[in-house]
Amino acid sequence: MKRIAVLISGRGTNLQALIDAESRGELAGKIAVVVSNKSKAQGLKRASKAGIKTEIVTKVDFPQREEHDRKVVEVLESNGVDLVVLAGYMRLLSEAFVSSFESRIINVHPSLLPAFKGLKAQWQAVEYGVRISGCTTHFVDLKMDAGPIILQKTVPVEENDTGEILANRILPFEHEILVKSVNLFCEDRLRVAGRKVAIENG
Repeated sequence: MKRIAVLISGRGTNLQALIDAESRGELAGKIAVVVSNKSKAQGLKRASKAGIKTEIVTKVDFPQREEHDRKVVEVLESNGVDLVVLAGYMRLLSEAFVSSFESRIINVHPSLLPAFKGLKAQWQAVEYGVRISGCTTHFVDLKMDAGPIILQKTVPVEENDTGEILANRILPFEHEILVKSVNLFCEDRLRVAGRKVAIENG
């Protein structure tokens, strides 16, 4: 069974979706460790409540980006991690980090990439006036929200939506495709070829 690390910075709702899936016996891997770059992230409490090991690596202790990422990689390797999941982790990863876990880092993003990269994607979608938004899981590369796409889910944008309303409508689908993507990885059903990800039958 593959060992999973979940990296967080905030409330940890996507982490909770993975915890809940594991508790139901519906996760094909095991959450081995949760790492936060914020010492007061709510997600740390979620992990502790579930009996999952937690680690905190902040920029206060490791102010240089490369130094910070080396420490996180050290934590991951010491916990025998096979897959890294970014669940609201608000840091861009360094080249050393990405290369250490090439094609083994999955991110979930609240837009239909490549549209609306970066922060406040739901607010960007509302401001732009799109009729359809959604969420995406993808493998992480060196560019922000730009790696090969695994799964996407469309979500309608209603006329009176605010960014917050759209964010709340998208969130359950983030949970859904993140758990599914992690399971596909843990079942060895994902094959990356250039920009494309093939899903093999189980």
